[in-house]
Amino acid sequence: MKLLVTGGAGFIGSAVVRLAVARGHQVVNLDALTYAACLDNVASVAESPAYAFERADIRDRAALDTVFARHRPDAVMHLAAESHVDRSIDGPGDFIETNITGTFNMLEAARKYWIQAGKPEGFRFHHISTDEVYGSLPADPAVMFTEETAYDPRSPYSASKAASDHLVRAWHETYGLPVVLTNCSNNYGPYHFPEKLIPVVILNALAGKVLPVYGDGSNVRDWLYVEDHADALLLVVQKGELGRSYNIGGENERSNLELVQTLCAILDEKRPRADGRSYKEQITFVADRPGHDARYAIDPSRIRQELGWRPSVTVEEGLEKTVQWYLDNESWWRALQDRDGVGRRLGTKA
Repeated sequence: MKLLVTGGAGFIGSAVVRLAVARGHQVVNLDALTYAACLDNVASVAESPAYAFERADIRDRAALDTVFARHRPDAVMHLAAESHVDRSIDGPGDFIETNITGTFNMLEAARKYWIQAGKPEGFRFHHISTDEVYGSLPADPAVMFTEETAYDPRSPYSASKAASDHLVRAWHETYGLPVVLTNCSNNYGPYHFPEKLIPVVILNALAGKVLPVYGDGSNVRDWLYVEDHADALLLVVQKGELGRSYNIGGENERSNLELVQTLCAILDEKRPRADGRSYKEQITFVADRPGHDARYAIDPSRIRQELGWRPSVTVEEGLEKTVQWYLDNESWWRALQDRDGVGRRLGTKA
């Protein structure tokens, strides 16, 4: 297939790009190269004849029309988004413009192209979203998000993604645009921009800084290794049922405190502190995030039963691989340390 991947220089998008090229697909990477994007993420495929890059902003409809006309993709994988909850608390406007208006522009550009191409049967618009649109769960492990869970977003970020999900469904129902949707749990792994919890903990630990844990650390997330997620996304874009959504989870629930303690234990083994003490001594509890959701957990039954997909690694295996990647790729993350907001606490506005 020829895939148009938006946000392909970002964390999840670049994992999709690398895997898609490795599997023989042609890939057009459309990215505005905002603060969290990095072309080094796709350096391994940049010289491939199957890869093309277009610097464009999904808020620019004319640019999107040009990209569609130039490349004529078989499918769209729409990942471009503002994604950091803390940043959405400080500056929600960018999230509204990119995640809502940008998705509207993508849908309209795709619809125009699809119609002009004669509505090819195989064309698909795959919208990639988050489990945060569902809100917060109680502690009961039997209660999980399913594809039928009512939306209940609690942050500007999750509200903007919920709105984009609704737009995609509306364009399918109203205009017949062939779409599939996925909602994923928290991703982690190589090339994770150093503002999210896992890279913050790894890099702060190595720098001898405090390891910030919001509140009492009891908030629970389901952790999904990014390369597993990319595998699932390529499966859905090819075999998912049109108009249907699929929840993609790692089947790995951990509290934030448990996660940080696991990272500390891995670092203790791989890069011991000079004083012989554990990195756990650097854990510091900080003021909680406003409106912090208590728990996310995905029931992945649909994608497992209908498409035969399951994650390949446990969170412990994935964290070990992730820590090793950061230890082996210091030049990558060092180059990002001066970008806006990196290393600074965001999202404290109430």
